[in-house]
Amino acid sequence: YVQEELDAATDALDAFGGALHAGVHRARKAMRRTRATLALAGPTLGPGARLIDRAMRKTNRSLSMLRDAQALVDTLDRLREKQQDHHAVHRTLEQARERANDRRNALAQDRACLDQVLEARAVLTTLRAAMSGLPWHSLTKDVLDAGLAHTTCRIVKCTARVADTGSEKDWHAWRRRLRRLSQQYRARTAAGMPGDLSAFDKSLADKMGHLQDLQVLLDYCGDDSPFDEGDREALKGFAQDQLHKQRRRLLSVATATHSTTPPGPPRPVRT
Repeated sequence: YVQEELDAATDALDAFGGALHAGVHRARKAMRRTRATLALAGPTLGPGARLIDRAMRKTNRSLSMLRDAQALVDTLDRLREKQQDHHAVHRTLEQARERANDRRNALAQDRACLDQVLEARAVLTTLRAAMSGLPWHSLTKDVLDAGLAHTTCRIVKCTARVADTGSEKDWHAWRRRLRRLSQQYRARTAAGMPGDLSAFDKSLADKMGHLQDLQVLLDYCGDDSPFDEGDREALKGFAQDQLHKQRRRLLSVATATHSTTPPGPPRPVRT
């Protein structure tokens, strides 16, 4: 399964020109799925798995600028669609989308960015070869079940922290843990042990994605924003207001539906 994911990642990074950003997105998703699988196995795969995981995390991050540029355009497209009845907001989002599109196209032609893509592909080819040397035969159903329980425990803890602090860091961690749980169920299914997330978990993950749209927009309203100054302030106010309202609703539903007590003792967290 992980070798197929890494094959998909390297193939995706062969895409240049107009397909570059889509290829980077596919490659980063495949890397996250691979890392989620390594985490599902825990320490069973040994220190080699930790080295591969760290190298893959670094490679994934090296492509974040290209991915973020595309994500911003996609975000503005979705927000424009939702705000068609609010003409002033829609017009501001339209102008911002033009600036974001210019930036995305410029990065797709940037030599340094293209070199990062080529380097990432070379690293992934090496990591795929190294992956076959891990002791996959050591994995058992109990190991995979423990991995899912560990991720679930971390989600419960993240939920409690978000309810307590409301910090951006904790919201981000909560979203990442939910995404990882979904990816681990996908890997477990590939191993012949299918299972489904609950309907609430799926709904929560989807809503987290909508919140991320607003956070992406907010992140681009800082000093190095591609937007005009006037648009930047309007977009910042819009994103903050919507983010606050939606987070408050989401947290209310999540804490009412999910226990904030961890489901049994978690396994030791890898360092």
